[in-house]
Amino acid sequence: MVKKIFFLLGILALITSCSLKQTHTALNSGNYDEAINNSINKLLSGKNDKGKQQYIYILEEAFAKAKQRDLETLNLLIKENNPSNHERIFNLYTQLNNRQERIKPLLPLKLIKEGRNAIFPLDDYSDNLINSKNNLSGFLYTNAKKLMTSKNKMDFRQAYDDLAYLDKLNPNYKDVRALMDEAQFKGTDFVHVYTKNETNMVIPARLQDDLLDFSTHGINDKWTVYHNNKQKNINYDFGMIVNFRQINISPEQVREKQFIKEKQIKDGTKTLLDANGNVVKDSLGNPIKVDNMKTITVNIYEFTQFKSCQVTAKVDYIDFRTNQLIDAFPVTSEFIFDYIYANYNGDKRACDENYYQYFDRRAVPFPSNEQMVYDTGEDLKAKLKGIITNNKFRR
Repeated sequence: MVKKIFFLLGILALITSCSLKQTHTALNSGNYDEAINNSINKLLSGKNDKGKQQYIYILEEAFAKAKQRDLETLNLLIKENNPSNHERIFNLYTQLNNRQERIKPLLPLKLIKEGRNAIFPLDDYSDNLINSKNNLSGFLYTNAKKLMTSKNKMDFRQAYDDLAYLDKLNPNYKDVRALMDEAQFKGTDFVHVYTKNETNMVIPARLQDDLLDFSTHGINDKWTVYHNNKQKNINYDFGMIVNFRQINISPEQVREKQFIKEKQIKDGTKTLLDANGNVVKDSLGNPIKVDNMKTITVNIYEFTQFKSCQVTAKVDYIDFRTNQLIDAFPVTSEFIFDYIYANYNGDKRACDENYYQYFDRRAVPFPSNEQMVYDTGEDLKAKLKGIITNNKFRR
């Protein structure tokens, strides 16, 4: 037991030593915030422990050096007077403020050997934060408005991202929400989706409607919206045409099959006899009884109603701005009607119980050709969604 305790203490000491070494390494390599975070995490669980004095020294030094570096960087950025620096200036003031806010709950931190408290000069950055946030807000707003004078959808998307950041940074700033709506609309690619029937068969109207009901597909994304019915006041950027090329429907078939099943089942008991026909008895002189097994058979007549439908199509991506074909994707969908029913002569127990269901069935009407074509729709929609998901109009 004593050996086990010493072993655990040794492991704990090793872990502590490694952690302290890593924190020293972070400090010496200029990763001041890593050293600060490591030290704070250690001190949270007992800042007055003598074994944690080294972390206080590291925290004091890392805080001073991180603060000095951030202030020097800020001084340079402010002197440059470049509006594109506003975000970095705001982030640095935020970093300075957050760093000291993390340390405040631990203060005071005593350095026992020196008989003093560790020194952490704390400053009020509230005015700097407010001013830098206002400067950044103004820059983001002005830049977004400038981007929105463009005719390039990519510029509207950039404007939207800047405005979304601004809205999070400074909620209810001017007319940002309205501008976001405008940027979203003008940055969106609108796609008109429609079908063409190049076959010699009538495509069920409900299949075409269901196939193009993209509200159920969940394929609209942030910058792409699909419409199966053109809407007023929208200039469509792209077209997606589902060209039905060929529909093959097999004849209605009834396939017959006859087979026999055999099984041995228990049919009561019988007296056990030896090879000479004598009754075998147990140690008490009583006749031994065993299961009486018999073989049963069933003659099964199985009927399979079969009909298949295959729809071949091609999905064309069209750029309406140039009237050029962007890409084309073949797609094939199949639906099979396969219905089994059966009757029998003999003992049905000779076949598996899961086959009994077919004995309760009778022939059913075959689905119409129109229904068969429609039933390919679910598979066709899934493949269509896959094409859209994996092949964007803009790459």
